[in-house]
Amino acid sequence: MRSIWNGAISFGLVSIPIKLVNATENHAVSFRQIHLADNGRVRYRKVCELDGEELSAAEIGKAYEEADGSMIPITDEDLGSLPLPTARTIEIVAFVPAASIDPLQMDTAYYLSADGVTAAKPYTLLREALKRSRKVAVAKYALRGRERLGMLRVVDDVIAMHGLLWPDEIRSPEGAAPQADVTVRDAELDLADALMDTLGEVDLDSLHDDYREAVEQLIAAKAAGRTPERAEAEGTGGGKVIDLIAALESSVREAKEARGEKPEDASVAEVTPLAGRRKSGATGARKKAQPARRTAKKTAGKTMKSAKPAARKTAEKKATGKTAAKTSAKKTAKRTTAKAATGKAAPRGRASA
Repeated sequence: MRSIWNGAISFGLVSIPIKLVNATENHAVSFRQIHLADNGRVRYRKVCELDGEELSAAEIGKAYEEADGSMIPITDEDLGSLPLPTARTIEIVAFVPAASIDPLQMDTAYYLSADGVTAAKPYTLLREALKRSRKVAVAKYALRGRERLGMLRVVDDVIAMHGLLWPDEIRSPEGAAPQADVTVRDAELDLADALMDTLGEVDLDSLHDDYREAVEQLIAAKAAGRTPERAEAEGTGGGKVIDLIAALESSVREAKEARGEKPEDASVAEVTPLAGRRKSGATGARKKAQPARRTAKKTAGKTMKSAKPAARKTAEKKATGKTAAKTSAKKTAKRTTAKAATGKAAPRGRASA
């Protein structure tokens, strides 16, 4: 493997010459940009925006842009003169438990290879010390113009180094958690545990990139002049309201079947009845109660219907009686008034005679 950096590990007063090589490689299929009209390759050119001249790599330097847009040129000599002790050294600063490193800090991985015969003994010493202590080394190093943080650990018989992000480069998770108050029931947790147990462990070496394989098959088909097969789009179910219990039960069942286990052996049978039996019992009681409720409603409806005409007749009789009483009272009042008037008029006539 080709080294990308040569330097030394500083382990107290011990210096271990090493070569830094990439521990990972990218297998993703890359594409080029083309002109759709004629399939011509589209390339980027570096052009000076002041005079429009296309520039070569040797004519391009670095600069820091101020807030007002002005540029401050920075040369490699300027950067090389900075007091950076880790310019060619991986300086170990501490040994800590691996669990104390937040996986969020993990970045690019490298292998540290002993550079020369004289490096073999101190390299092996550091490797075995890391193995026996069951710790990892935290180190500082400089690469590509900036100082970085790293973690050294043992992989088989090689010391590997993971680049780490600085703590202030990790963003706070504030606002990422669900904002609504959610309560998870024990039955749901039991099913989630059953699903986790059913899926079990996996050999990471058996996992592969299905999408990359599909892209490669697509390219091969088009290169051979064949019409590529198109897969049917599968719904992701995003945004749909689901029955969580039913979804968990189905997931456990499918996982069991994928492992070749019979449905009756599934652990779902041990968990589902906790909620399922109560629901089914309640549902049966509701079903039995529904006919009685419907009968009661019908009986009440008939009673109300039969009661309405009688009530109307009673109300009409009461209203008629009240009206008759009022009419009779008015007539009686008129007669009394007329008699009183006649009685008063007669004496007045005799006095005048």
